[in-house]
Amino acid sequence: MRPRDMWMLAGGRWSQGAGDRMFTVTDPANGEPLGVVPVCAAGDVGTAVAAAGDAAPGWMAAPAAERGAALRAAARAVEERGDELAALVTAEMGKPTGDALGGVEAGIATLRQYAELGPLHGGRSLQGGWDAADFMVREPHGTVAVITPWNDPVAIACGLIGAAVVTGNTVVHKPSERTPHTGAMLAELLAGHLPDGVLNLVTGDGETGEALAGHRGVDVVAHVGSTRAGRRIAELTTRTGAKALLENGGADPLVVDAGVDPSWAAGQAATGCFANAGQICTSVERVYVHEAVAAGFLDALADRARTMRMGAGADPSTELGPLVDERHRAQVHEQVEKAVADGARVLTGGHVPDGPGSFYPATVLTGCTDAMAVMAEETFGPVAPVRTVATFDEGLDAARRSRYGLAATVLTRDTAHAQAAWRTLKAGTVKINAVFGGAPGGAATPRRVSGQGFGYGPELLDEMTAVKVVHLQNVIP
Repeated sequence: MRPRDMWMLAGGRWSQGAGDRMFTVTDPANGEPLGVVPVCAAGDVGTAVAAAGDAAPGWMAAPAAERGAALRAAARAVEERGDELAALVTAEMGKPTGDALGGVEAGIATLRQYAELGPLHGGRSLQGGWDAADFMVREPHGTVAVITPWNDPVAIACGLIGAAVVTGNTVVHKPSERTPHTGAMLAELLAGHLPDGVLNLVTGDGETGEALAGHRGVDVVAHVGSTRAGRRIAELTTRTGAKALLENGGADPLVVDAGVDPSWAAGQAATGCFANAGQICTSVERVYVHEAVAAGFLDALADRARTMRMGAGADPSTELGPLVDERHRAQVHEQVEKAVADGARVLTGGHVPDGPGSFYPATVLTGCTDAMAVMAEETFGPVAPVRTVATFDEGLDAARRSRYGLAATVLTRDTAHAQAAWRTLKAGTVKINAVFGGAPGGAATPRRVSGQGFGYGPELLDEMTAVKVVHLQNVIP
């Protein structure tokens, strides 16, 4: 078990690390400090990577069923402490308690999914000569650097770590500096059921993440987070030869067609824009609404935004928790202010509330243009910027014009419009008539600057392994 003042895990041993810098984590609901955490230095990263490398041969050779059983036991450990882990998520990044627990439960389910799928994951045989055997085998890459974000710190980490270890890789995990307590507790729970060195942990900021992503002992860098960080990781892995697996930012569009019920569409938009205070990778970031339903849609969306109960995540009545910290709130508000300066109109919200914490109200903007940063870039806050369009084709064309390609949503009663949407939108995920949802097991690859590679689903097991072709010829006398 981890002593509470130990933050670095390498080779099964917890330590303080050798870095001389610290950072303070605060509760976004009240600004009160939660703890002081060390920034692991480059030497600490090297120690963790070396520990992962030392453990790699033994873990790779372990039977696949044994690796699956270890992951299953780790999932049980997370489940037993699930309420405590969810409370840490709420304390560190403000997510309402129910949503935080939902993220933990999603992480547990993912660990169990990979515990079952991992032992079944294999290659295939080839039809060669009668005197030879030819086959393709899947092998672990080696050491995987898992760098995870703060907005869903348990579910995302469980997915990447689970897929990596069940396929025989070892891991060095760096959680976000905004949720290090969550990351450390999760590592403690998982590592307790894995051999020493299979899962290692370093805490820190961007400097620590860069040292890890650029370390030559790392074979894969799996990152979920900002586009800026993803670009830097891509640069670093080009130098080291490591594989980069990236899910980065998005400016996900929502297109609202004529003929839909405007109140229903507004409810979908509110969910897409305001869930988790807009701090979801696939949040709706820009809305294109047909002029035939625009008036009713905007009225209903503004009404819903005004009635959302804003409060601390620990309060069960809260619908809109705080943003993760004041620095992030300032970035969100800056985009809103610039949009207003450029001609957008605030229907509701759009101001920094008085009092403690990093709260920001659900905000609806109309009269927006695609040139505004609030439409063109990822805001990652509870902001719904709306542009009215004359036709469905105009909205669909605007939705396609983006350097991002993470997800997109279309609300329409017209099957031809739905078909045109999923056929032509350049996004990893296209949703018709629901901003969230989908069958289990789906996996997508982000487009453009939103990333590369499968980050979830059974296909993530493929990403965590390399294919080797073997030709075994009989000895010729």
